Amino acid sequence: MDAAALAPEFPAGLDWLNTTAPLRMSQLLGRVTALAFVNGGSAWCNQTLVDLDHLRNRHPDRLNVVAVNVPRFDHEREPRRAGKRFARHRFEFPVAHDADWVLWQHYGIEAWPTVVLLDARGRVRERFVGDGQLREIDAAISRLQAEGAPRALNAERIEMRRGGEPQLPLCFPVGLALSGNYLYVADSGHHRVLECDLSGRVLRQFGSGGSGFIDGPMELAAFNRPQGLAIERDTLYIADTGNHAVRRVQLRSGDIDTVVGAGRPGTPTEGLVADPRMVALDQPRAVAASLAASSLFIATAGDNRVWRFDLGTREIALVAGSGELAVTDGVGPQAAFAEPASLATVQQAVYVCDAAGSAIRSANARSGQVTTLVGADAWTHGNADGARTEARLQQPQAIALDQTSPVLWIADSGNDCLRALRLGGGEVTTVPLPQRLHAPCGLAAADGVVWIADTDAHAVLRHDTRDGSLKHVPIGE
Repeated sequence: MDAAALAPEFPAGLDWLNTTAPLRMSQLLGRVTALAFVNGGSAWCNQTLVDLDHLRNRHPDRLNVVAVNVPRFDHEREPRRAGKRFARHRFEFPVAHDADWVLWQHYGIEAWPTVVLLDARGRVRERFVGDGQLREIDAAISRLQAEGAPRALNAERIEMRRGGEPQLPLCFPVGLALSGNYLYVADSGHHRVLECDLSGRVLRQFGSGGSGFIDGPMELAAFNRPQGLAIERDTLYIADTGNHAVRRVQLRSGDIDTVVGAGRPGTPTEGLVADPRMVALDQPRAVAASLAASSLFIATAGDNRVWRFDLGTREIALVAGSGELAVTDGVGPQAAFAEPASLATVQQAVYVCDAAGSAIRSANARSGQVTTLVGADAWTHGNADGARTEARLQQPQAIALDQTSPVLWIADSGNDCLRALRLGGGEVTTVPLPQRLHAPCGLAAADGVVWIADTDAHAVLRHDTRDGSLKHVPIGE
């Protein structure tokens, strides 16, 4: 589409996920508008929307933001599922669901994310393809605002729909971790981590429950959408995704501090870290601890890499990942991941769940050699059991190992099911459960039991592999 052409009207077939009525272009006149074509499951897209939300708050009454969600996976075509994705972030601007890629084609979009800027008269002026362009977008918005334009007369107000998710004890739980008789839950939507007994009784809450980046006592500290958890002895490590940091809870005292992370996205420089709070990480989604090696492995979904942080020397090093979003085997920076979302370790093997790649990978912690166990490439997905080369997943979000069993458990989120990969060359199977899961994004396994974060149902489930039972864990109820 040519710059300065009048922006086309929103098609009638769009599903508006959070407005009381379909949006019309006339409602946007009088302000600059950032029209963001995104995918709700993409780490890059979510960061772009967070950045645009910051700009919207910096330019009150002068900037509209409208997100257009375009599916990448089959399961993402359903409006209800798309709405759940965006409900996790609680954005206060209109979000449309373009299930059939109609508006995408009208604007000639070719990649996620793409931000199209419209001036106050509703003309297409600029576009930005890819993430990490906050400053350039901000400068372009300022230029368009400086042009000025009469405000639209009698413009109909945009009414946002209230309500949303039910008020439950958990809100989009993600990460799980086990330690003896304790279960830890990353209650992501409530910006906190819960310590529970195995019956679901909440014993302690880490984090105030408000979004923030604050160290200190557990009642005063704050997280921002915590996700992956890992526990070693009396220390709980937390991938604090929204803060681009890894945090730590000293379980004896409940005190919380930052292991590494500056609160902003970026790719760290390898080497010794003088100040851990100055190291930029890009959406750390998972952590795994190796006490024997005094190391913490970190999966950063925003730059498609896996890092090792030495807890003794405070040195950060790349395990593997070029930064490209792809499913490519190789050594260290020659390999590529596609949104690593979960980690599991045993000895020198670091298993990686590639969400966007619908793949399960293995990285050697010492050599950096990456091998694909399940999956083909960043665009191939499905729902098929069988040999590793033939099996297919759809946007899996979590993996877990039971140290007493040679099985890697997989939360196959896009297919709403639990899968199992027998290590050592075994097959992928679907675990028969008495009910369908709801976009599960967290797993923990021990002693023949798999604990499942049934994320979109705001629940935690307990699956006993010996009798096949699946029970609701009444956390905080």
